[in-house]
Amino acid sequence: MRLRNELRPVVAIVQARMSSTRLPGKVMKGIAGRPMLWHVVNRLKASALIDEIVVATTTGPEDDIIEEWCKLNGTGFSRGSLDDVLDRYYQAAKSFKARTVVRITSDCPLIDPALVDRAIEKFNEGGFDHVSIDSTYPDGLDAEVFSFEALKKAHAEAALASEREHVTPYIWKNPQVFSLCKIKNATNLSGMRWTVDDERDLRLVTEVYEGIGAGERVFHMDEVLHFLRRKPEVLKINAATTRNEGYAKSLRQDRIVKKAG
Repeated sequence: MRLRNELRPVVAIVQARMSSTRLPGKVMKGIAGRPMLWHVVNRLKASALIDEIVVATTTGPEDDIIEEWCKLNGTGFSRGSLDDVLDRYYQAAKSFKARTVVRITSDCPLIDPALVDRAIEKFNEGGFDHVSIDSTYPDGLDAEVFSFEALKKAHAEAALASEREHVTPYIWKNPQVFSLCKIKNATNLSGMRWTVDDERDLRLVTEVYEGIGAGERVFHMDEVLHFLRRKPEVLKINAATTRNEGYAKSLRQDRIVKKAG
């Protein structure tokens, strides 16, 4: 598919840090012999529509290892605020001259590049400021595609801590300002959790990689679903974990941290 010139470059920005509270250092935890961050970046490389992949980490010394990993693996990187992830994204997008931003989190080692491309294709059709993968897909296939202009406006106006920490709430909470689109799955699979926030999540993802004999091969959602239909007990490993627990916690602790505008 040919993307409209005004949308390029399409830059996938992967937020990553070592200081996760529930599973410290998780982005460098091993899965099938490679760090989780390697799998996320490697899977995004299979996208047909992403022009560049950038890892956005923090300026904290604990994240020097992420910068070193990026240099060794020839991956673009940017460093910014620990808590103001919106600013970290904005500065990364600005530095790499992104016109279209694809937001990916580093705790999604089962991210499906074909699904990411589907979101980019929808964005390419025009008329939307923000396109996202709906929660009818398993947790861990999350991707958001939005214009640099939408990011710039959010960066200037978002004032709540939850809006700064989670990057895009200001955009999707304001449908009267931004044109939004969600890509829904034909079957509601929201009960499946494929993201990695704690040891149970890591165990499940490791079971998937080992169960399908993936190694470093890029595989897709359907292959994971086929495996889980054969081994439904694997889903019990992290069934007790609540979806979007981090965002819910942010809302409970919300406060104004920046003067809008």
